[in-house]
Amino acid sequence: MTQLCSQRTKTFPKSAWSQSHPFLKTSLSTINSRLHFYLLLKFLQSIADDLKKERLCPIYFRFEQRTVRMVNCCGLVSEKNIPVPLKNISVDLQVQDHVVSVSSSLQYVNEEDSPLEAVFVFPLPANAAVCHFSAKIGEQEIVAEVQDRQSAKDQYDDAVSSGQQAFLLEESEESSDVFRLSVGCLSPGQNATITIIYVMELAMQADHALRFCLPAVLNPRYTPAGSGGGIVSEVSSVSAVPYSLSLCVHVRSSNPVSKLESNCLLDPLEFLNSDQTHAKVNLSPGHMFDKDVELFVYYENTHQPTAVVETGVATAPPGSLMADPVLMISLYPEFPEEVMSSLASQGEFVFVIDRSGSMDCMMHHGEGAQVRIESAKDTLLLLLKSLPMGCYFNIYGFGSHFESFFPQSVVYSQDTMEEAVKRVQQMRADMGGTEILQPLEHIYSQPCYPDHPRQLFIFTDGEVCNTKQVLDLVKSNVYSHRCFSFGIGEGASTALISGMAREGSGHAQFITGTDRMQPKVMQSLRFALQPAVDNISVNWTLPDGVTVDTLSPPICVLFQGQRAIIYAQLKGQSSGSCEGAVTVKYNLKNQPVTNQLNFTLKPTQDTGLAIHRLAVRSVIGRLEQEERAGGADVEEIKRKMVELSIQAGVSCVHTAFIGVNKHNKQIVTGPLLQRRLLTQSFMMSADAVCCKRMRACSSKRLMLGASGKMKACKKSKMATPGIAYCSVMDKRTVALATHPIADCLMVQSNFLDMACVLSAEPEPKQDSLLQLISLQTAAGFWELNASLALVIGKAEDQVTNQKPEQVDGSVWATVLALIWLNAFKKDDQVEWQFVAMKAVSWIHSQKLGTLSQCVCAGNLLLDCQVSEDMLRI
Repeated sequence: MTQLCSQRTKTFPKSAWSQSHPFLKTSLSTINSRLHFYLLLKFLQSIADDLKKERLCPIYFRFEQRTVRMVNCCGLVSEKNIPVPLKNISVDLQVQDHVVSVSSSLQYVNEEDSPLEAVFVFPLPANAAVCHFSAKIGEQEIVAEVQDRQSAKDQYDDAVSSGQQAFLLEESEESSDVFRLSVGCLSPGQNATITIIYVMELAMQADHALRFCLPAVLNPRYTPAGSGGGIVSEVSSVSAVPYSLSLCVHVRSSNPVSKLESNCLLDPLEFLNSDQTHAKVNLSPGHMFDKDVELFVYYENTHQPTAVVETGVATAPPGSLMADPVLMISLYPEFPEEVMSSLASQGEFVFVIDRSGSMDCMMHHGEGAQVRIESAKDTLLLLLKSLPMGCYFNIYGFGSHFESFFPQSVVYSQDTMEEAVKRVQQMRADMGGTEILQPLEHIYSQPCYPDHPRQLFIFTDGEVCNTKQVLDLVKSNVYSHRCFSFGIGEGASTALISGMAREGSGHAQFITGTDRMQPKVMQSLRFALQPAVDNISVNWTLPDGVTVDTLSPPICVLFQGQRAIIYAQLKGQSSGSCEGAVTVKYNLKNQPVTNQLNFTLKPTQDTGLAIHRLAVRSVIGRLEQEERAGGADVEEIKRKMVELSIQAGVSCVHTAFIGVNKHNKQIVTGPLLQRRLLTQSFMMSADAVCCKRMRACSSKRLMLGASGKMKACKKSKMATPGIAYCSVMDKRTVALATHPIADCLMVQSNFLDMACVLSAEPEPKQDSLLQLISLQTAAGFWELNASLALVIGKAEDQVTNQKPEQVDGSVWATVLALIWLNAFKKDDQVEWQFVAMKAVSWIHSQKLGTLSQCVCAGNLLLDCQVSEDMLRI
């Protein structure tokens, strides 16, 4: 859980702190408080210790007079800024086909000597419908109810001021995936078990898995403890955090369960029936929760269309959404093969790359991890080489400001591609914070090219404070482009990434853990190259007496093999047939296509109210967009949202969960922690973990070369006034960026003048696949030269001498490259598929006749067996 603390304004006098540790030298003016000073000291000392263990050189720090603010990341926090320790997290997942119900219980203990008011801020998936919140204090359980937001706040304030324990759960007004819980108040020694239940759709992955993610931000990265006469915190490592995580997963499906996988260690999968449609698995004991817990569910016949009917609530008002049955349709349109065999060759491709400071952090903490910006650069190279000739393209980098490679999109050619590749190689994570709205506004202000549909690819690892404003901007331009978004790392905002893809009729991807960016991006490129589907219509066939109200927004986009979900409210009664059908019609390259699904109106068993709540969340989301758009009916729209939210027990931006323990009259003593905290500060805390806010603003950064002498790195410019960060220079400096104590510090204002003295490591060897791809021309062929020979592992004269007579050198080189890809990089085919398609197309354009001799000679040279059919030439 990420928390925000109230700030202190005490000052600490100058000190001879520079003599307190042999690895640190400072000149210090003012620090915000003794607590902050102590935390900062421990932070720097622990980094120095880590570097000493790694036999690295010391770090030199110089501080100027500025302010330091602490941001806690450990769940409930007391009025004194001392965290209430999180002892246990218990998560139960109930997966029903493509829907999951998540119950998270978090147990806290107040170890202080006085009653506390506690607050914590935490993320949830953006498409989750929060439908239950309760708190158990001792033996007393308080179940909260949904009320109008302002009324809930007033009731909470009244309860706490009168000495009653109260609980308030609110959704952020800025981003739908951020929630805040206020607990007022815990008596000394009391236990508090907080339970939150939400339901959500599971996202479909490229390999047909359904993905669920439990954010690691629930993890308290350190455990402060009090000592002495003041507020003194002691920071420990992640491995020392005294709490446990238990996770149990139950899966039920109409299709057999093939397997369950996770990025964390699982116990063996246990099937609970003979047809393997009901299974159970647990997270293995001992998980430290230092990364997102991802779960992947595989079914047989995943792409089989399904329909689920859920019965209404008998006590709900007649005619209301909650009273009537609700239908959930999952469709998987299959496009004709003759259409999919030739992807579009036209379009405008705009790549928008996050170049904020946190992009200098590692993709993950395991072996072989790559820096995020370097992975993005490799991905850009792959994209640039995969684009079709004749399209338009441009590349934007953004941080606190933005810049583009070209004033406007340019025609893809050898010259423009080479210029772009050269500039990609020079890209750095040196542009400060994460401000995505301005570059998007600029891109949308550019005129589109006729017959070249705009495809927008956005890469970011961050969160922004104006998520809904960004989504509204994307939605307002949906008819001029498609948006494909990529969240890099565990901290990327699901509301931002998923929302941009949803509103931009595109597709969202999350790159977490040891995932490689390139395969996921190439899947989205395939979607972007698919011909656009238009004239989409949905028609219903129902028995007499039954009508339907579609609750989902109109379908704006369809991709081959991707799921489309429709929610609908069924009204009336049928005296005869219980069968219905839904038909989706659309045009694809001027060809009419029809997909139909027949279903029964008989309610499905054991779904609870999950389908109703997801449908309500969908309706509320659409109403919220209408409200932000303005107009005369804003108050009526708000009234509808509140009414739906209360009826369904699902939170929205205008409601909140409120629970009051009216049986406890304990008097609250001391001032209460301020509840209304800036969401922007919370959003920025994710950047603090990755050192985005600790930028070296000295004239030069110093690095120890292999010879042992000091050498200067490139002069760094101050990208953001008032913000500072420190770039991660190599893999071993991850000790600085990810050290547990780093999670507690957020640097405000440009106070830090830092030079990191580190041992240089050899440049990592470039991936041979990327080396080969980098040599391909924009037209799709390779040239016969020493660079190509080096990549395929042969001497230049070998390659030249083995060339069949009367075969052009470029044709020979291109055939060799295709053979090498198919023989030695078959497992990476998803990454080089478009590169190969361009090469094959170029060979066909040469009208050479048979290439059998060329292929045989290539196989002989490379000692492999690849047929012409495999090469498709």
